Amino acid sequence: MTASSPSTADLHARYRAVLPSYVKPMYAEPISIDHGQGSYVWDLEGNRYLDFFGGVLTTMVGHNNPRVTAAVQAQAAKVMHTSTLYLSQPMIELAERIAGLSGIPDARVFFTTSGSEANDTAILLATSFRKSNQVLAMRNSYHGRSFTAQAITSHASWSSTSLSGLQVTFVQGPYRLRSPFASLDDAAFTQAAVDDLSQLLDMTSAGNQAALIAEPIQGVGGFATPPDGFFGAMHKELANRGILFISDEVQTGWGRTGDHYWGYQAHGITPDIITFAKGVGNGITLAGVVARAEIMDTIQVTSFSTFGGNPLSAAGGLATLDYVRDNDLQGNAKAMGRRFLDGFGPVVDQTAWIAELRGRGLMWAFEITATDGLEPDPNRTTAVLEAAKAHGLLVGKGGLYGNVIRLAPMLDVSADELDEGIAALSAAIADVH
Repeated sequence: MTASSPSTADLHARYRAVLPSYVKPMYAEPISIDHGQGSYVWDLEGNRYLDFFGGVLTTMVGHNNPRVTAAVQAQAAKVMHTSTLYLSQPMIELAERIAGLSGIPDARVFFTTSGSEANDTAILLATSFRKSNQVLAMRNSYHGRSFTAQAITSHASWSSTSLSGLQVTFVQGPYRLRSPFASLDDAAFTQAAVDDLSQLLDMTSAGNQAALIAEPIQGVGGFATPPDGFFGAMHKELANRGILFISDEVQTGWGRTGDHYWGYQAHGITPDIITFAKGVGNGITLAGVVARAEIMDTIQVTSFSTFGGNPLSAAGGLATLDYVRDNDLQGNAKAMGRRFLDGFGPVVDQTAWIAELRGRGLMWAFEITATDGLEPDPNRTTAVLEAAKAHGLLVGKGGLYGNVIRLAPMLDVSADELDEGIAALSAAIADVH
């Protein structure tokens, strides 16, 4: 921090004076991140932190990644914005890449600026294509802060309005720990969810349902992870009725889960629509929707997103995808995920107030409860969050009751960095004991 730079305390006072009350910093003593390199960030006072949250899974291949930074700088020196009224080579190339990676036949790509806008667009497409305002979503889901995305969010702590032009029915999701089916094994749990879906469709549908939207692993919901094949079994029931399946890959895409490039691939299906955002731009504003041409082209009027797919974002997206591919970061996510489970799993086993560790690849969470039951313990969770920070580790928080610690290291995290994070997290848990 130079003599002319503001202090963190100064920035916090200004933050509170000008931003809405519902926008809140993560910590009791907030951090002002000044710069980052790889898996690390530094605050204004020069303190270094290992970043295991990446701005909510958005910085995916490391801070100041040389390849991404160079691509963005080169594009910025040429032209930063043109819109879809003109032919933009970076946008077209990125659309071609994502269409090919999506697994959707005859795919079309529409770029937006955020996951919320992408999910909003997906619902617009599905309801227009099916000529129905009836939508299915999962319990414990979160799909964004826009008006439409809030309607399909089933997460009380993140729901800001109950008003909507949609008729939304929430079905049993992958969060098993507190569900009525918690005692069932994987196969029985999946069947119970499908039976619940079938009954809801029989009882609540007024004609055609437009779509089911689902996160393959629920993000804000605390990384609730279903058994493999869970959505495949649901998809059969949906397909029998012509209902579209929308896979919200905002947090699970680009190899994050290790086993697959997209979260939906764990379920043996191909979605009708995919939404993406966050990591694809490694921090730059980039999101979008992929759908079959017949679905995407259901919109007959001229429509575009002013900033969606702008040349600057597209250049960053192309560089990020190239870096993921050229360095086999999906493979690294799988290997480092296994290393994390081996290293941190015994800590969970020895901690009576951690009810569950869940996730896959480089997407993990653990739920904190009372020692003698499943009563959520958000205060202890906050204590773990703060203790991790004290040990130089930044993690996230989530879950319906604010009692889940979320971890999302960079996809190129090294074994040494992962071990450092496990050690810091273990020390934080010991402190809270």
